Formats: sequence, structure tokens, C-alpha cells
Amino acid sequence: MHLIDWLIVIIPVTFILSAAVYAKKYVTGVVDFLAAGRVAGRYVISVGDLTSGLGVITLVALVEAKYQVGYALTFWDYMIIPVGIIMGLTGFCVYRFRETKALSIGQFLEMRYSRNFRIIAASIRTIAEMLTNAIGPAIAANFFIYFLNLPHNVTVLGMNIPTFSIVVASVLCMAILVMWPGGRISLLITDSFQGIISYPIFVVIGGYVLLTFSWNGEIAPTMLDRVPGESFLNPFDIAELRDFNLFALAVFVLGSILNRASWIGNDTTNCGRTPHEQKMAGILGSWRGGFSGLMIILVAVTIITVMTHRNHAEQAYGIRQQLSQKVTEETVVEPELRATLNQRIAALPVTAHEIGVDAPLSRDNNIDTPFMETAQATLGSDGEGNLTFQKYRTLYNQMMMPVALRNMLPVGVMGLFCLLMVMLMLSTDDSRIFNASSTIVQDIIQPFLKNPLSPERHLLVLRLASVVIAIFFFFCSIFFVHLDYINMFITIMSAVWLGGAGPIMIFGLYSRFGTTFGAYCALCFGSGISVATLILQRNWAEHIYPFLVNQGWEGPIGKFLESASSPFNPYIVWKMDAVKFPINSYESYFIAMVTGVAAYVIGSLITRKEPYNLDRLLHRGEYNIDGKQPAKIKWTPRNAFSKLIGITSDYTTGDKVIAWSVFSYAIIYKLIFCFIVVLIWNLISPWPASWWGDYFFYTTIAVSGVLAIISTVWFLIGGIIDTRRLFKDLAMRVDNPLDDGRVVGHISLADKEAFEAKQQKSKDEE
Repeated sequence: MHLIDWLIVIIPVTFILSAAVYAKKYVTGVVDFLAAGRVAGRYVISVGDLTSGLGVITLVALVEAKYQVGYALTFWDYMIIPVGIIMGLTGFCVYRFRETKALSIGQFLEMRYSRNFRIIAASIRTIAEMLTNAIGPAIAANFFIYFLNLPHNVTVLGMNIPTFSIVVASVLCMAILVMWPGGRISLLITDSFQGIISYPIFVVIGGYVLLTFSWNGEIAPTMLDRVPGESFLNPFDIAELRDFNLFALAVFVLGSILNRASWIGNDTTNCGRTPHEQKMAGILGSWRGGFSGLMIILVAVTIITVMTHRNHAEQAYGIRQQLSQKVTEETVVEPELRATLNQRIAALPVTAHEIGVDAPLSRDNNIDTPFMETAQATLGSDGEGNLTFQKYRTLYNQMMMPVALRNMLPVGVMGLFCLLMVMLMLSTDDSRIFNASSTIVQDIIQPFLKNPLSPERHLLVLRLASVVIAIFFFFCSIFFVHLDYINMFITIMSAVWLGGAGPIMIFGLYSRFGTTFGAYCALCFGSGISVATLILQRNWAEHIYPFLVNQGWEGPIGKFLESASSPFNPYIVWKMDAVKFPINSYESYFIAMVTGVAAYVIGSLITRKEPYNLDRLLHRGEYNIDGKQPAKIKWTPRNAFSKLIGITSDYTTGDKVIAWSVFSYAIIYKLIFCFIVVLIWNLISPWPASWWGDYFFYTTIAVSGVLAIISTVWFLIGGIIDTRRLFKDLAMRVDNPLDDGRVVGHISLADKEAFEAKQQKSKDEE
């Protein structure tokens, strides 16, 4: 990078790290460190969540997926946008969880179920979360190695050290530096600052793409040049897409609803100054989340265009050669085999694919196919060869974006993109380390302690735990081998917890019939299926498939799988494969979720005795100790619609404007205008393929771009105001040492004292 690019990166990052250190002065107790004193405002939460939710791994994963399936599936995304918006508007799960005042998910689980279940469930969740997120530093490190063209090894004091290890260690040290001083306060402040910077960067990068590449001249024709059934633009022509199709979309919708509350509790969902403020943060988050995806889409279609269109054939050939050579250095251990592969790849000719003359491209036959076939033939098709090829193919797909951008971006834009990646890396890695370490301390270590920790020692243990988790992330990144699409890997790893967590959390917050036994059943069956699938996926190419071949079972099992999936073709297709387990992660996740719900309901009905006291859990009625409960409004024909979208007596005029704006954009514009009207039109009279290019440009890029610019100013002002108020409220907050996550008799220790004091006051008044 140029000196200007380095300055663009270094100056803001230095300010971010300084802000994290400054936050330490506001930590006076455990609640400050874990939940920012529960005094955070809506903007500081929603703006900060932008960068903590959108990480390097997320960007790499989405571009990797879009390169395989294009943009057509985005049309069907409009169908599910209202799902997230409605959940945000109604505060589904988030509002009630904030009402519990739980400092962690485990504290909620003990209040709702039992202490043993708190420990077991928190352990499963933390293991799944840690293993899912542990590849984050690895993906980020690989991104920077490929983006900055760093060597795979460097010599330090005569020792040959992998650059990967150095970068991963640097990433994790920066994450610890951010979270150590102020915990959640440091994370909120730094994430908010990064979110404020990110929006202008999104606009600049989006503008650069649109000014550099012609949508109608290059991007749209490239996206349309696909075989029938695999269109990158026409949403009615995607039946042959395998891993990312309409079934995957349906699983995503089901998972987003069922597991709405499954990750809350050790993040910002307990930081809002009131349940209403937490709810409004979710509404604003659902609004701003749609525009962060705009930049990802533009980056993805740019990569597709550059790597495919004839105008960029020479540049794309150079990118593929650089990419293959760097991937080979990392994945192929034997020097002779590595040299042979590099030589054969270098001998491949430039492919100048001409749209309309050459045959349309497909997933099996595209410009990358000769590279994949050459690698497969060179590496061999035995167990070891298949495993090495899996590594090669995975890294090739994942690292195409950084290598391509390194060859494309000019000075200044290169620095801005690198800054964005550094900020996304920091915000996700520090948050995920913090979430895991706080879960371990609060929900696994603390319940075993006979004597409570003092606030000072409690804070020290939380900080030391984050260092331990960072070390765990380091070794996982060093030794872990990733063999699947990132989204697939995240899906199956997180399903170890999410397979059974959905009913545990939702029925725990909304039902009185759920029991501890039912919760155990959901974990055993839902999570058990995910663990079994994970084992099969990790050992398929090297051990399980060769074993099936040796036993002569691959034929019969393959026929059984094809027969079982045939009613659901082409969206679910199970075929025997030597490299990849036939059942993909989305399909396994779906099976796990359905089984988990059934197990919870049946187990709870079998063991149900007395209805659970939800009012006590949610601090309602006689258990309301704050005196700030919203007044109940009766349903009338006049207010029915407002109540359906979550408007309550807490809403100010400004809150109502925000709620109706978000609702109108999601339901009227996205769902009705962009989806339902277009769907009906195409069912009656299908559009020409070229129309879809114009449709996506105007509805998604043009309109979203204008709204993104407006949101940049809006959230900038709101974020600054909320950050200043956060500092003032933290300085005035009085800490309660009992409010540290401990539970006695299904009631938090802080609440127990408050309930008893309220009862005593009532007796005295009588």
C-alpha cells in the first residue's frame, strides 16, 4: 500500500484504541463491565452493532457465496425482510429478555429452569460459539496476508516463523487491548465510533464501483450470462443452485425466528437503559442493517464482473495466477508436488469469455473450472489428495476477493477499504472473545463458587478469562482446517447450540408450561443431530467415504440418499460424493431445529406440574420494583394496527415516526412494491432477462444508496449524542454489588433483596 493508505489506516485505529483505554474510568462495578451499566441509548447500541455484526469473516463469506450464486436469490430475500423488521418493531424476545435484567444468558436459564441446566447449556453454547468464532481471526489473518500480499513465512532472529501466526497474534492482542480496560463500555464506545466511520466508507466504495464499472455495459450482462437454472439475476431461474437456494432461504427464515433469542444475554441486549430503549435499538438496527449490505453486494458483483467479463480477461488471469500460487504455498506441503501444480496452473491459457458467442457459464463449467480440474488431477483423488484439494478449493474461493481488490483499488480507496477491514476485524473479534469469556465466568465458574467474588476480583477474573479465550482462539486458528463454505461452516457449528436453543429461549420467555426436562430434551435431540453431522462432515473425505468404498456400501447408501431426497428435488439433492458429505449444513440445521422443538414440547408436556411464574421473571405486576412499567392500552379498531407493530404508551412522537418509517419501507416498499407486485406480474407475464438487471439496479442500489447517505448523517448525529449521554449516565450511576449474576431460588440475588424490601415496606404501611 501507499504511504497515504497506511496513514488512513493508522490514525483512526490509534484513536479507537485510545478511546478504549479512556473508558476504564467509568467502570465501577460488574454491571458496568458486563452491560455498560444498563444505561446505553438506542443509537450507541445500534451503530455499534453494525460493526460487531459485520466482520471480516462475514464479508468474505457473503462475497464467497455471491460468487457462487449471484444476485437472483436477493429477490426472494425481500420476502423475509419484513420478518426481521416485524421482530424488531415488536421487540420479539429482546424486550422480554431486557425485562428479566439478566446479565447473561445463563442467569436467565437458571431463573427459568435450574442451576445445573444453566451450567450445561452455557457450556454447550460457549463451546459452539467459541468453535464457530475461532476461525474469525484465521479468516481475518488470511485476508490481510492476501490483501497486502504478505509472505507466508518471515525470518525473525534466524527463525522461520509463519506470517499467519504473527498476524493472528496481532489481531488478538488488539482485541484484548480494546476490551481489557472497560469491558462492554469499551466495546460500545469503540464499536460506535467504528460504525460512524464505516458508513462514509461504504458510500465511497459504492461510489467508486458504480463510477468505475458500467452496470448495463458490464455488470448486468455478466450476471445474465448463466446456464438455465443458475441465473445470477433472474429469481425465477435458480432451480439448479445447490448450496444457496430457496430451501436455504426458508431455513434462514425459520432459524431467524426460532433462534431470535438464542445468542442474546452476553452481548448488547442487556445494555439498554430501559426495555423500550433496547427495543428501539433493535428497530434502528434492522433499518441500518439493510444498508450495510449494499456495499457487500457491490463488492460481490464487482468481483464477478472483473473475474468473468472479457474486458478484464488479462487482469482476471493475473489475479487467478497470483491467487493459485499463494494458495498452493499454503496448502501443498510437498515441494515437488507444489512446484508441479504451480507449473501446470501457469501453463493454463487466458480465457477471454465472450458473452453471446461462447456457451453460458455454470457452476460446473466456468472460467475457474480449468484451475480446479488441474488442481484435482495434480493432487490426486485418494483420501489425502481429496483433503488437500478441499483445502485448496476452499482458500481459492475465500481469498479471491482480497487478491482481486489488491489489483483493482486505487490509492486512497485501498486505504479506506483496509481501514474498514481492520475496524470490522476489531469489532467482531473483541466482541466474540468478550461474549465467550463473560459466559464462562458468569455461567460456568460463578455458580460453583461457595463464596462470592468481590467486585474487584470479579472484574479481574473477567479480564483474565478474556485473555484465556484469546489464547484459545489463537491455537484454534493455527491448527483448525476449514473445508467448507464459511456460511456452511458457521451454520453447522452454531447449530450445535441453535439446534435445541430456540424452544428453550422462546418458550422460556413466552410460555408458562415449559419445564427443565423439556429443555434437556431439546438440547439432547436438537444439538445431538448437529454434533453427529459435524463429525461426519469433518471426517468424510479422509476416513468415512474410503471406509464405505472398502465395505462396498457407497452404492446402496447413495441410492438411499437419492431416494430420500428425490421428493424435494431440485432444492434438496443428496448424492454420494467422494469429497463432500451429501447432506449440507442448512439441511442438517433444519432437521435439528424441528427435532429440538418437538423434543421440548413433548418433554415439557410429560413433566408439566404447576405453571411457571412469568410475572416474577419479567418483573411485572407485584414484582415490578422500578415503578416504570408501561400502561396497558386496550385493543380498539383505531389502535389495532399500531399495537400489531409494537407501538405502546412508551413511544414518543419521534419513536412513532421511526416505527412507521421502518414499517413503511419494509412492508410497503420492499414487500408489496418490490416483491409482491413484481411476483404477480411475472407469474402472469414473465419479464425478459434484461429487465432484471434494471430492476435490481433501481430498487436495491439506487434507492438504497440514497437512503444510506441519509442514514449516514442521521446515525452520525444520533451516535454522537448518545455517546455523550452514555458517559454522563455512567458517571452518575450507583453500583449495586449484589447485581453480579448470582441467582437464589430462581430469583437473582439483587431482585431477592429488592422484592423483600418491597414486601417489608408494604407491611410497614399496613
